[in-house]
Amino acid sequence: MNLRPLLATVVLFAAFGASAQPAPVTNSRMVPAQVQPGADAALDERQAREWGLQPEEWARYRQLMQGPLGVYSPQLDPLTALGIEARSDEERRRYAELQVQAEAQRVGKTLAYQRAYDAAWQRLFPGQPRVSLPGAKAQGAGNTGSGRLAVFVKADCAPCAQRVQQLQAAGTAFDLYMVGSRQDDARIRQWATQAGIDPARVRARTITLNHDAGRWLSLGLPGDLPAVVREVNGQWQRQ
Repeated sequence: MNLRPLLATVVLFAAFGASAQPAPVTNSRMVPAQVQPGADAALDERQAREWGLQPEEWARYRQLMQGPLGVYSPQLDPLTALGIEARSDEERRRYAELQVQAEAQRVGKTLAYQRAYDAAWQRLFPGQPRVSLPGAKAQGAGNTGSGRLAVFVKADCAPCAQRVQQLQAAGTAFDLYMVGSRQDDARIRQWATQAGIDPARVRARTITLNHDAGRWLSLGLPGDLPAVVREVNGQWQRQ
């Protein structure tokens, strides 16, 4: 699998460190929306099913996100939020397993589409170089790492920020991949700011910020995050 960052993944260095401009405010009369309890309940039930949750679990997720957890981490998905706030080891294991299954399913769909994309490319442009989609591995591409370190992190992970700070202080070049970013550029920028990543190093691309897009799961390496890995003799190994 190619872990080399692609220009199409997350061009974060252009926006990283810049101040956001407030949106203009216009005066308008607010019209109260009609409340539709039945429709809301049906929507909640459907969303709960999509995540493999019971309605009461979805209600607890909504409640958690209205408290401190939602303030500190407003972009958390339901399984991560419920797992962090699990009330027992059994609950924690359940949400972890649900999240792994969801990630595996998503990666499987991505790879299936990559295969369809490759086939279409061969039909339409035979003999021309094939383009790999971000986050997917083309058939036969193999592991062709850039030789740089790849650092996998996740939100709400103090050891992740500490490890990144150590690498930055040592002057190490690395490609950072955020697991569970949900393709949200703002989420990675916020994490990088909180972790103290130097915007100048991001602009210089000695540090790159990328969505994980299933890479960590595809590597199949043991252990928790953070993970610092490098390609050694064609195999990705933890450092």
